[in-house]
Amino acid sequence: MEEFVSVEAMRREFGSRLRQLRTDAGLSLEALGPKIRISRSRVSELERGDFKKVPDQAVIDAYVAVCVARLDGGPAIREARAADLAERHKLLIRLQENAVATSGRSGPPAVGRIPLAAGCYQAREVVDELSAALADSPVVVLSGLGGVGKTQLAADLARRREKAGTLVVWVSAASQESIVDRLAEAGEEYAEAARGDRERAAERFLAWLATTPRRWLVVLDDVSDPEHLRGLRPPVSSPTGRTLITTRLRKAAVAGLGGRPVEIDVFTVDEAERYLSAALRGRLDDDVPGVVADLDRLPLALGQAAAYLLDQNITSGDYRRRFADRTRRLAQLVPPARDNPDEYRATVAATWSLSIEAADAEEPTGLARAVLELASVLGTAIPGVVFRTPAAVNWLSYAAGGPELDPDTIHRGLRSLYLFSLAAVDADVVRVHALVQRSVLDDLPADRLGELAWAAADALVEVWPEDSRDPGLNQHLTAGTDALDRCAGDHLWEPDGYHPVLAVAGKSLGGAGQVAAAAAHFQRLHERAADRLGPDHWATLAARGNLAIWQGESRTASSLARARHLLADRTRVLGAGHPSTLTARHTLARQLGLTGDLPGAIAELESLVADRIRILGADHPDTLTTRHNLATWRGEAGDPAGACADFAANLDDTERVLGPDHPDTLSARHELARWRSIAGDPAGAVADFEQLVADRIRVLGADHPLTLASRNELAVAMAHAGDAAAALTALHELLADRLRVLGPDHPDTLNTRLHLIDIGGVTDDLAALTVLLDDMMRVLGPEHDYTQQACYVLALLRDPQGDDPGRAAPEEMLTAFLRVNGPHHPLTWQVRSAVVLARQERGDFPAMVAAMADLVDDLAVLRGPGHEETTKLRGVLAQWRLNLGDAAGAATAYTELLPLLIEQHGPEHADVFAARANIAFSRGVSGDPAFAVAAYEEVLADWIRVFGADDPAVAPLRKNLEGFRGLADEGHADGGDR
Repeated sequence: MEEFVSVEAMRREFGSRLRQLRTDAGLSLEALGPKIRISRSRVSELERGDFKKVPDQAVIDAYVAVCVARLDGGPAIREARAADLAERHKLLIRLQENAVATSGRSGPPAVGRIPLAAGCYQAREVVDELSAALADSPVVVLSGLGGVGKTQLAADLARRREKAGTLVVWVSAASQESIVDRLAEAGEEYAEAARGDRERAAERFLAWLATTPRRWLVVLDDVSDPEHLRGLRPPVSSPTGRTLITTRLRKAAVAGLGGRPVEIDVFTVDEAERYLSAALRGRLDDDVPGVVADLDRLPLALGQAAAYLLDQNITSGDYRRRFADRTRRLAQLVPPARDNPDEYRATVAATWSLSIEAADAEEPTGLARAVLELASVLGTAIPGVVFRTPAAVNWLSYAAGGPELDPDTIHRGLRSLYLFSLAAVDADVVRVHALVQRSVLDDLPADRLGELAWAAADALVEVWPEDSRDPGLNQHLTAGTDALDRCAGDHLWEPDGYHPVLAVAGKSLGGAGQVAAAAAHFQRLHERAADRLGPDHWATLAARGNLAIWQGESRTASSLARARHLLADRTRVLGAGHPSTLTARHTLARQLGLTGDLPGAIAELESLVADRIRILGADHPDTLTTRHNLATWRGEAGDPAGACADFAANLDDTERVLGPDHPDTLSARHELARWRSIAGDPAGAVADFEQLVADRIRVLGADHPLTLASRNELAVAMAHAGDAAAALTALHELLADRLRVLGPDHPDTLNTRLHLIDIGGVTDDLAALTVLLDDMMRVLGPEHDYTQQACYVLALLRDPQGDDPGRAAPEEMLTAFLRVNGPHHPLTWQVRSAVVLARQERGDFPAMVAAMADLVDDLAVLRGPGHEETTKLRGVLAQWRLNLGDAAGAATAYTELLPLLIEQHGPEHADVFAARANIAFSRGVSGDPAFAVAAYEEVLADWIRVFGADDPAVAPLRKNLEGFRGLADEGHADGGDR
């Protein structure tokens, strides 16, 4: 290996001296080449030392003679320079011969320099596919995005073939000139071609390949244009030879080359993590998976990231923070050129620049870059329909600088990106690598980015469906909005508000059942709006309104308070009669109902109906909606007959005002049928739902979520009417449709699974419900109605004869919650709290104390041991221990609590004195009255000193002190008066 390195070093040194000689002679590459009858690129290779076979003596003699003749100085200087290079040339020949002799290679040396293996190079899964392709086909075409490692894969195969005795010719095929030069060099070496006529020498070599019995492999690396290979393709009829082509062009663009295509993708996750870990050599690797995800597994980017980490001596986590900083360009996240990994000097951005320019030159000129710019702000997977919206068509027409485009022309622009491996199109989803997007955005001026961002947001809104019947499309659009906000979020804001897409994305999350995600989305939007526009701006208040809605749907503890504050602020800013203020009252009423205050919800809605009639009129759609919801809460409050009457009246008015096929009319029919079943007429409800399902199919379509909802209630009504077989058949069919339309994690899909179990439609109902409860816990969380219903049903299944399944349901909730989320989830304490209350209600106080102890531990982890909530609950727990006769346990608990209270409040706070008194009492009743006397004397004196002798707490302290004095005198303890 040392000898091989010496050869490499000598080549570089020899080339460097040649270059210095030419520079001293004042000759350019272009001027020197014709004088010595070799091409400019061949001169450049010589000067880089980029050759496997040492150049012929005649070439070096000609090079030196031309340059030396132009040197300044006398003959002695010229002769010395010529002699030095001649001696070095001879040494290089000897080293080369020795290296070949000792390398174990049984075949001839390669023509052209095979690129060195990348540092930490590793075999990839695609290698087996590539080897099989070469075994079966005389020509194999490796294609893929720049930077995925096509050249490295080809070089690895070439080195292995060369070592096995195959003649390897490595051709840099970026231009026709470079192809001719390399083939001519091989012709001179192996086909006895005469020097001086490169085209003739190349032709002679190709003819030689067709007849030679030697095994050979020609690698045409980085073919940029198939036309460059016209008349220069190696023969396909030779039984001993193979041709391997690497290109960024898709197989459709190089179809004329024939052969078998092999598409090269980025690393697998495992390959990427192994590579980066090895490249970092066990250092700075605190978040390798995160870097792999950020760089989307692109080999070239990972190699440059590793070099950058080592150059800057920063951790993977630090690199990720820099990468996430959108003010940094990609060029700032690679090492200096001298330190770039392996043989790559170009950045990832430069790697793709030629492909982008080539794609943009395709007809219609200028469109491909505009399409790529639009794709670059919309995430890595964009629905194709987005590019066909009016907003996208208008912007692309403007950006391309031509007349208005049609969808077919835009498709041609996408096709150009596809052919140059800059995008993939699969099932009408356009996919672009994240780093391609980042490099495109790096070059966009701020004003163009602003125009692009607004147009992209318009396109998303235009294509976004109003319902969740296509969860895949909604997910892509939501991801696209997030990507747009990350890369160009500032451009989505105006002095008077924000782009509607930011609200549409949040509502879409909620409509898809991701209520917690919707609440988090609007929390961020509200904070940004308050910071940019002020707390009282209409857009800020609108974001708060959506936040209140979705926090309520996710059963967040603060949702009711937020709804009250929202109403107060809208009343103050907009006035009591403003439509947005009335909407806030509607939101408040729903939060009251969801948090259990049904009378409060009904009272608020009754008042709101009256005000909406006064302000908007009895027939206004908002008035009818409020009446609709008032009827719902009356039913939930235990008056299903009243709900039926209200819905019947509201249905008449809604149908009269809006028409029989209006969605609100159909919703009123749905609710009337549902409450009719609950009120005791399930057979009538079945007939109503059957007609409603037919009408919703006609008006909305069979797959509309509201059509599926009516089918769900029809099945439930069938079960209530006693036709369990028909109900189960209907639910099985509905579940299949909801899985297909909404996906497995949609709340409606989960609810259908629950109905199937509840009605008896599964074989092992306990096992099925346990799995379902875990899914609900994961997707919906512990406070969702469906999750709580599942816990109730599970408790009932476990103990059908139990007195009150509702009290056992929290236990099921806690078990499932811990199974799915573990003990340290932020909501664990809330679930444990429900268990504590349930055990208290059923009088199981020892079990309640055990649950409360677990709850204290959770709060200590979540809030901290000295947090006010934690210390308060510890005090309650200690008191319950004392109440249940565990005086020693209470004394220990109060003793552990005391230093936390002192740290929290200081030594002279009333809570500190109370804890000291409780320690005295607990120790006294557990058998140590003498300790109690001494402790009471101290705390009594401190209490009087701080709060005065007339404080109400002084008398009970004196009484307990006297009681324990008597017990101490008698030598026993049987309690005192707390």
